[in-house]
Amino acid sequence: MALHWKLVIDTSDAPTLADFWAAALGYEVEDQSVLIDRLLAAGQLDDSVVTEHRGRRTFRGFAAIRHPDDPFDQDTGVGQGRRVLFQDVPEPKTVKNRLHIDVHAGAEGLAALVERLESLGATRIREFDKGPAGHWWVMRDPEGNEFCAAQ
Repeated sequence: MALHWKLVIDTSDAPTLADFWAAALGYEVEDQSVLIDRLLAAGQLDDSVVTEHRGRRTFRGFAAIRHPDDPFDQDTGVGQGRRVLFQDVPEPKTVKNRLHIDVHAGAEGLAALVERLESLGATRIREFDKGPAGHWWVMRDPEGNEFCAAQ
């Protein structure tokens, strides 16, 4: 039996990095404000763990994105398919990632993808062109996490 999973990325600013990756991948930032409002009203959640980002209540230090075609729980806003969770941690990133995301170019091509990612705040690190074996750029997201933009 296959298991459900999500990718969790440590951050220093979860909502901002979620915004970047949602725009980069064409995903949607999860809206968990209905759940938060319900928990606050029931006294099950303290105001100190809630903040606001782009006009929505969010859990402080957490944000998630999901594929727009995947199902999600209407009561909680939590995605039930392809999902990435961002969580704030106290320590900064110090070394190369051991796991990374590859973003594949569509019809627009690799050059246009890389330029779009840069316009969102990514930076180019190094280009690899292996001919028929692949062509890609190693890039960094706004917090310095490495990822690849590939043809």
